[in-house]
Amino acid sequence: MAGDLPSAVLFACTQNVIRSVMAAAIMKHFYGQRVYVASCGVRPGLADPFVTTVMDEMGISLGKHRPQGFEDLEDSSFDLVISLSPEAHHRALELTRTMAIDTEYWPTLDPSITAGSREQILDSYREVRDQLTRRIKQRFGSFAAGGV
Repeated sequence: MAGDLPSAVLFACTQNVIRSVMAAAIMKHFYGQRVYVASCGVRPGLADPFVTTVMDEMGISLGKHRPQGFEDLEDSSFDLVISLSPEAHHRALELTRTMAIDTEYWPTLDPSITAGSREQILDSYREVRDQLTRRIKQRFGSFAAGGV
């Protein structure tokens, strides 16, 4: 299945603090030895501590991630841009209009809109994390180049 992997994937969402961060970290965990992975947002936001918590539960560190926008990307040589919010999808289509880059839209709930107790909020983040993990494995196969 590794032969079907693109060589470079960009995950994009609205602020690059939740969905695209999770997706990029999961992708790196499973395919990082074979695929260059980056993430960005339409406009960079502030880091979200719930993301770190739910990713730590999977044993995936976010390292020194700093939210960045499309304009902050060091490279735009991606084979595939996966957008996770409507705003990011619109921006991805603008970016790729004159480039030979495939785009996919994976509508993904923003868990930061969840109200309730800390545990209810964490459950919402876990659901997004688990949904992204399933979607990535379905799209790219379950072969884990560098992860579990």
